[in-house]
Amino acid sequence: MKDAKVRLYVDHPLGAGQSVPLDRDQAHYLFGVMRLTVGAQVLLFNGVDDEFRAEVASAGKRAGELICLELTKPLQLPPDLWLVFAPIKKARTDFIVEKAAEMGAARIVPVQTEFTNSERVRQDRLQAHAVEAAEQCGGTFVPEVADLQKFDRLLADWPSDRRIMFCDEAEVGRASLSLITAGAEDGPDGTGRGTPWAIFIGPEGGFSDRERERLKAMEGSVTVSLGPRILRADTAAVAAMALWQKTLGDWA
Repeated sequence: MKDAKVRLYVDHPLGAGQSVPLDRDQAHYLFGVMRLTVGAQVLLFNGVDDEFRAEVASAGKRAGELICLELTKPLQLPPDLWLVFAPIKKARTDFIVEKAAEMGAARIVPVQTEFTNSERVRQDRLQAHAVEAAEQCGGTFVPEVADLQKFDRLLADWPSDRRIMFCDEAEVGRASLSLITAGAEDGPDGTGRGTPWAIFIGPEGGFSDRERERLKAMEGSVTVSLGPRILRADTAAVAAMALWQKTLGDWA
């Protein structure tokens, strides 16, 4: 069996014997950058079906075709966890999206707060970063990256069954793991697993006093500390997801 060294996300149904057409960008990547030729094998996933091994049936500069051969990995859906964060500098926002995809976020939501420095984000560019992260980490699911939303509008339309893990820098130095566990006893197994959650990470200047009070007052909100030091926003996102995944997610 040939070794498939490339994983590729495709927006196309997958199944044994299924033909998968390639667009110009995909053809350039596989045949121009990775130098694959007819007969080479690739791993394909689409976030809906399982992962499949596929073979290059035709290769051109602007197009190509792959044929699915066999299932290699079943679809693995992440926990129902949203990461809600305030965009920061471009490279660090990219980092947050990439790590959220790698660590198992089901949805990534940029939010405009009172102290958010960036008023615009390129949703399509961030979505592409999420796809690349899933390709590289072996994931079979790609989280949706939502358009930038205003803080007040997001909370006004907040689903009543989705709990909130509010990472508050004012709680620095206080216990955090026990707070999540204590606030998560409504899950089907008594641990909070299986219930919808969202992690809120503020901007570089933190949430405003009004926003902090609004988050604390939300039904099902749990305020946590991320340790004895104030973390940068991108570091906080990774730390918070690791804490949640270990306590309530699929790392436990």
